[in-house]
Amino acid sequence: MFGIHPLRLLLRMVLCIGAALFVLWAVLALWIDGPVSRTAAGLIIGILLGALAGAVIWIRPFRRSLAAVVGLCIAVAAWWLTLSPANDRNWQPNVAHLPTATLDGSLLTINNVRSFRYGDDEADAQERWITATYDLDELVGFDIFFSFWGPQAYGHTIASWEFADGRHLAVSIETRKEVGESYSALRGFFRQFELYYVVAEETDVVALRTNHRGERVELHRIFTPDEGDRAMLLDYVQDINELAANPRWYNALTQNCTTTIWKHAKAVGSSFPLDWRLLANGYVLELAYQLGTVNSTVSLDELRRRSDITKLAIQNGDSGDFSRNIRQELLERPTAFPAPRP
Repeated sequence: MFGIHPLRLLLRMVLCIGAALFVLWAVLALWIDGPVSRTAAGLIIGILLGALAGAVIWIRPFRRSLAAVVGLCIAVAAWWLTLSPANDRNWQPNVAHLPTATLDGSLLTINNVRSFRYGDDEADAQERWITATYDLDELVGFDIFFSFWGPQAYGHTIASWEFADGRHLAVSIETRKEVGESYSALRGFFRQFELYYVVAEETDVVALRTNHRGERVELHRIFTPDEGDRAMLLDYVQDINELAANPRWYNALTQNCTTTIWKHAKAVGSSFPLDWRLLANGYVLELAYQLGTVNSTVSLDELRRRSDITKLAIQNGDSGDFSRNIRQELLERPTAFPAPRP
């Protein structure tokens, strides 16, 4: 080893680290997405690790040994990519029905809008699915909710469109869980959950978080130039209909509640950049504040304070004017990007 050129040694170390990470992914993929039987899954993983150890010990030179390790992991990846999502599983009641939409001129009709009412126990819900029609010519603007249940580095985002008649259409991008399943951050990186768009009234999807899960929720009015709010809603609708016909996997990294909003925004021409804060989405507000897509006439701390609608949501959880009442203390929606600061 001491005779190896430093650059070659560094390259070998980088390749070994990369291969080790690939092996770790392969093992987790087999354990999480492999056979339901833990014995069978463990046996397959043991065979894989034995083959990998043999490649490292017996195959020479280094490049061939590395190629063998990577090849075995690629075989696991090829199997993993064959796992198909489905729409016909035994779903939990709150994701039992897929929304679909039709457009007739400016009238958007959405089937299976969720309008649940929750008792003391979230599981004790009064189920209600409705069909609603919205006039896109009466669209007022686009809002985003940020919901936090713990550390502020990460939360859940919910998109919402406001109409002149006072109604709001909320869309929460989530996992579609089967009966008996619960969300796991680790499992969210693998092929365990289908992607699901909860199309709902704010009295359902927002009040659920503030009034029943004890989460802190901020609501921010978003500036979307050139009717971007309408274009983004129609892009959502296209994806909603596509998912009803062709299910897709949720992925905690690439297909989550925030990166998917970003993809919709980019699809309609938004200049919102790809940024690390999309992953640590508790910091997305800082990015939006810098870009001027949220109200930046006050300090960021003041904006957060004025946008915290948790108490108002708790007070108005059963009110027919829930959406209007939680917006009582919000700042005005920006109507243009701010002028550059000198």
